[in-house]
Amino acid sequence: MAALDHTRIRREFPALEQKVNGKPLVYLDSAATSQKPKAVLKALSDYYEHDNANVHRGIHELSRRATVAYEEARGKVAKWINAEEPAEIVWTRGTTEAINLVSTAWGLDNVGEGDEILISVMEHHSNIVPWQLLAMRTKAKIKYIEIDDQGRLILDDLDTLLTERTKVVALGHVSNALGTINPIKQIAAAAKKVGALVVIDGAQGAVHTKVDVQDLGVDCYAFSGHKMCGPTGIGVLWARKELLESMHPYQGGGEMIHIVGRDESSWAEVPHKFEAGTPNIAGAIGMGAAVDFLGTIGMDAITAHERDLMEYAVEQVGAVEGIKIYGPESLDEHSAVVSFTLGDAHPHDISTILDTEGIAVRAGHHCAQLVMKHFGVAATARASFYLYNTRDEVDRLVEGLGHVRAIFG
Repeated sequence: MAALDHTRIRREFPALEQKVNGKPLVYLDSAATSQKPKAVLKALSDYYEHDNANVHRGIHELSRRATVAYEEARGKVAKWINAEEPAEIVWTRGTTEAINLVSTAWGLDNVGEGDEILISVMEHHSNIVPWQLLAMRTKAKIKYIEIDDQGRLILDDLDTLLTERTKVVALGHVSNALGTINPIKQIAAAAKKVGALVVIDGAQGAVHTKVDVQDLGVDCYAFSGHKMCGPTGIGVLWARKELLESMHPYQGGGEMIHIVGRDESSWAEVPHKFEAGTPNIAGAIGMGAAVDFLGTIGMDAITAHERDLMEYAVEQVGAVEGIKIYGPESLDEHSAVVSFTLGDAHPHDISTILDTEGIAVRAGHHCAQLVMKHFGVAATARASFYLYNTRDEVDRLVEGLGHVRAIFG
C-alpha cells in the first residue's frame, strides 16, 4: 500500500497553512472536529452561489439542482457504510441528535418499566444522557459494561449482563477519550441472542476505519460529518429500513408529512418521515463531498497512516518524563488518540502552554466523565491525529511538552 503524500494532502487544508502565536499550526484536535479540505469548502460555496434553493417539491431549476445534489449526497453516504439503500440514511444535526432520535422515537414505544438498557462506562455523554432520559420516562434500568485499567471493555460477564429484559445495547465504536476500538461485531451478535436493539455511536469509528454496517450486524449507526472532513451541523442516522418504518416521527412539521388533516396526519416515506423542516442542505452536500474526498485517498491508507503515527507518538510521547498515557497498550485496540497527563500539571495548563507553541490539543473530561472517574482524574490532555498529521508534528508536541515540564519542574 502506497504511503500518503503528506505534502499534497496538507495543501488541501487551508486552515493548516496558518501560524498560531507566531508558530506554524500543529492541529492535534481532530477528535473534536476535523479540518476541511478545499473540495468540501468548494461544495459549500458552489451550493450557496449557484444552487441556493429549498429541496423537494420545487419546480424551478435551482430547486431541482439542489434536490439532486442533496439526494446524491445521501446515496454517497449509504454506499460509504454499505447501507442496503439510500432510504436507510436519515440526515440529522450530528451523532447526538441521531442517538436522541432513536432513544425517543423507538425507545418510548418499545422500552417499559423493568426493561434494561446496556451501555458502557467509556461512553461519550451523547450515548449516556439520552438513555438516562428514556429510563426516567419509562422506569427502565440502565446497566453498565465496566472497563479495565487499559480502558478496554470487560466482556467476561457479558452473557450475565444481557438478559431477556435487555431492550437496548448502545455502545461507542471507538472511544473519543481513550481511543479504544471496541469489538462491536462480537457484542452485537451476543445482543441479538436476547433480541436487543443495537445502537452504535460511530462518531469516531466512521472517521478512522472502513465501516460496513451489514457486517457489524447492528441496527443503528450514528456519525457526524464534521469529524470526517465535512461541515458542522450535519450527521447521519443509519438504521435498517424496516426499523425506520416501524418508528413514529421524531419531530413534526413540514417535509415529513404525506397528508395533513384537521384531526390527524399521515407521514412521508422514510427517510423523509424523520427530516422535519428545511434541512441542512449545504451540510449534506458538503458531507457528500467529504465522502468523495476520503474515498479518493482510501480508508485503508488513512488507517495505515494513523497506525504509523500512533506507533511513533506512543513511543515519543511515552518517553517524556512524568507522562501517563491512558488507553489500550495494543495498537490493534487503540485508534488515533493519545490521552495523557503530565505530572502535577493540570491538563488545561498543558493545553495553554502548548497553544503558545502553536500546538492545538484538547483538555478536559472530553464529555466522558465516567471514564475520568474510573481512572481517578478530573481531566486529561488529548492529542488526536488524522490523515493530515505527520511525524514532525509529533516531534513538535514532544518539544512542547518539554516546555510544560520546564515550567512545572
